Amino acid sequence: MSRLATGLHRLRRSSSSPWEVLWSALASCGLVIFSQLAVAMVPRLFPSLSLLAMLPIAGLVFLAAIVLGRLWRRFIGVAASAPLFVLFNILLLWGVYVFVIRRDTSSLLDMLLNAECALLLWGLYRILSGDPGIVACDSSYLEEAGCKDFVEAIYPSEKLPMLSRVRQCNWCKATIRGYDHHCPAFGTCIGQKNHRLFMALLTGFVVAESTYTMCSTKYITRCINSGTLRSENPVSLNLVISTMLFSILQVVWQVVFLMWHIYCICFNIKTDEWVISNFPCFGLFLHQLQVVFSLAVSCS
Repeated sequence: MSRLATGLHRLRRSSSSPWEVLWSALASCGLVIFSQLAVAMVPRLFPSLSLLAMLPIAGLVFLAAIVLGRLWRRFIGVAASAPLFVLFNILLLWGVYVFVIRRDTSSLLDMLLNAECALLLWGLYRILSGDPGIVACDSSYLEEAGCKDFVEAIYPSEKLPMLSRVRQCNWCKATIRGYDHHCPAFGTCIGQKNHRLFMALLTGFVVAESTYTMCSTKYITRCINSGTLRSENPVSLNLVISTMLFSILQVVWQVVFLMWHIYCICFNIKTDEWVISNFPCFGLFLHQLQVVFSLAVSCS
């Protein structure tokens, strides 16, 4: 990790004490457990429904659980972390697979899923600790970019080439070369230096969750066909169904998101530029929302 990335990494955590970080981790872990247990109530309350019919109900229950969890955290004054929420979800899926589903999985799928989960954790660490392409807007950089001042470097005019595409992120207050967007799930900007890692990580999530769905489907099918559905631990079985529904919901929106980024790569488009050029009012609203959010975080 470069010195500049290390400095930003420390800056983001300079205002947080170890106890605040610990409480944030506990809040994120609690939110994951609460949301997954809420989704696990769907097969318990609606056992006669098919898995396809349970899917939209599980989506609504998951969103309601997230909203309730955020209201509760706001009430007790504890902030959670989106990257930790992603991390604990990976660990939960991996744990359910190892302790419940693994015995009904072939050796090839077992090795594949374990490798995919391990690579996801490694990729998550790399994108959180890496440098997205932060630039120091000093005189040497301005001369290199051919700009007269800092504002012109961030918002290039028609005379300047758009190769560097330097933008300032309103969430991180950092200036990023090749800025595409700020990813709330990973808690970092996506820029020139980590865009490939972001695409690989997004693809890895789709592949790993699809593999988990395949393994959990085989487990549920085995329970139905062997007639041991009633003898299985209802808590573990409902947890397998709920995590499978969660994985399917994740794959649905992640595939759409992945297709969008592949389209942007093919036509040399940046997400931030596309939003501002096609929806200027929405871009302005998003900018104001980010400013308000940043002020709220700094004051909390």
